[in-house]
Amino acid sequence: MNSFNSQVADEQLSRYVQTSNERKNASRGKFLASIGVHEIFRSETWKAAMTELAATASLVFTLTTSIIACLDSHETDPKLLVPFVVFIIAFLFLIVTVPLSGGHMSPVFTIIAALKGVVTLTRALIYMFAQCVGSIIGFFVLKCVMDPKLVHTYSLGGCTIGGNGVNSAITEYDALLLEISCTFLVLFLGVTLAFDKKRAKELGLPMVCMVVAGAMALAVFVSITVTGRPGYAGVGLNPARCLGPALLQGGSVWNGHWVFWVGSFLACIIYYVVSVNLPKEGSGIGDGEFDVVKLPQAS
Repeated sequence: MNSFNSQVADEQLSRYVQTSNERKNASRGKFLASIGVHEIFRSETWKAAMTELAATASLVFTLTTSIIACLDSHETDPKLLVPFVVFIIAFLFLIVTVPLSGGHMSPVFTIIAALKGVVTLTRALIYMFAQCVGSIIGFFVLKCVMDPKLVHTYSLGGCTIGGNGVNSAITEYDALLLEISCTFLVLFLGVTLAFDKKRAKELGLPMVCMVVAGAMALAVFVSITVTGRPGYAGVGLNPARCLGPALLQGGSVWNGHWVFWVGSFLACIIYYVVSVNLPKEGSGIGDGEFDVVKLPQAS
């Protein structure tokens, strides 16, 4: 009798352990699926990541050379030319890359896309790594071909707070506040429209790209004109873009580098909190995200 009871107890324990393991495996599987681990093994993910890498490298190279050309010109106030340059270049890159990879080219857009569920955490991390590598490649090429005097004068086009030994007239915490404000401006004006399915369809891809590019140009204009101060290169809007010059040029370019990462991340968090409380009828969030920001998904 004791032997029989012991056998029953062993069977019950075995079933309990098996059920417990099945539940753990199911929970682990759901968690891995929720963060998108399966995307590591999809070729579509890496194709999109390579697009982000190439686009980011090309963007920082083109944008930096154009901005330095404006600042080094003999115009009375060359800073006024910079927002127009940013608008044109950003628009061209967006309209080409949005259908391919989502057109992020910046951890800012990738972070907010991950928070909104447009991309998985795994894809977001892969994208941000590709963007950082792209920035390094783009600025490496730029450093090789640019006049060394210009490289020194403009700190390789890096995001600086007191670059080249110049005492900055803006503190790191003031720069952080400006970074948060300008990044939030870009997200509120650009991403809100891009995520609005109804309005984005009505306006079309070119107009959506124009709005996003216009928001970026407006943020740059704000940061380098009225709020611009000596020793401050202006708002970053793209931490990956700031990383390339910091690694390649070093020195004072590292001053306040954390501002451009922390500011962007906090702006994304603030915008996310604001966006989920926007009127759904007006924002279209309740209808889902529009394809203009949703990445191509394999069937």
